[in-house]
Order: sequence, then C-alpha cells, then structure tokens
Amino acid sequence: MSEAAKWYVVHTYSGYENKVATNIQKAVDNRNLHDLIQEVMIPTETVVEVKDNKEREIERKIFPSYVLVKMVMTDDSWYVVRNIRGVTGFVGPGSKPVPLTDEEVAALGVTKKQIEVNYSVGDSVQVISGHLDGFIGTVEAIDRDKYSVKVTVSMFGRETSVELELDQVKALD
Repeated sequence: MSEAAKWYVVHTYSGYENKVATNIQKAVDNRNLHDLIQEVMIPTETVVEVKDNKEREIERKIFPSYVLVKMVMTDDSWYVVRNIRGVTGFVGPGSKPVPLTDEEVAALGVTKKQIEVNYSVGDSVQVISGHLDGFIGTVEAIDRDKYSVKVTVSMFGRETSVELELDQVKALD
C-alpha cells in the first residue's frame, strides 16, 4: 500500500456509536480488511457524576454521534464503512471524506506516543510542563494505561496530590 492509514470521522445516528464501531470491526474481520481498516474507536472520558449524594465514575462520549476510524481510503473501504447500519456518512464536504490532520489527532489524544518512564513509585521528580512547572514532588502511583502519574508536591506548606501526564515529569538526578 502506497498510502498510509489516516483517521477519519464517521457520523452515526445518536446512540448508535457502539453498535456502529462493533459492526465495522465485524465487517473488517469477515472480509479480511485489516490492512485497509486498522482501528475503530469512540473517544470517551471518565467523569465523576454526583447523583443522590453519591459519587460514581461514568464513561462519557466526548463526541456523541461520531466514531473515529483509522483506515486507508479506497473505494472498498469507503463502501464498507459507509454501508454499515447506523452510519449517516463521513465528515467532509459533500461525499468526500476528509482525514484528520496530525495536529487534530494529537489534540484528541487518539494516539499516545510511547514515553520511557525512568522513575518509579517513591522517586523524586520535577514537573517540566503545565501549571506546576518547576515543582518537585514524590511519585505516588504510575498508570501506564491512562498515561498518567500521581505526584505529591508541596504547595503553600501543604502536601498536595496531583495527577499529571507521564511526559510532564522527569526524574531528578
């Protein structure tokens, strides 16, 4: 394949996002199109919802009615995705799908770059970006799946626990 796979946005009926993503994946498996349609995802975020004085974490869709598909755009791949039940079309002018730019993909957090973590729980680290730039703290927990690290820093004479991205801190020498 000469063309690299790009991320495209597929519009769906409201509430059909999971069904569409599952059906696209089934079509890819059944027709052996893994080289054309590589990844299907629904961007979600975890939020804390307070209901009846009880806190609970729920997963919420960031873009309701949209599914992201990483694919090589060919007539076949376009046809397969476009004809999944619940899909209303690709995002783009007319019938021409427009891929997301690298900047848009990075801003959405769709792809995570690999970060080499050279610190562990209990190590002292320095914050190198963000609001706490320059602060020094101690690593409490590392979550590679969520791409985050929990650090305790001393602010205004108090120990405060903050959650940062893995690349926002570096180990102290």
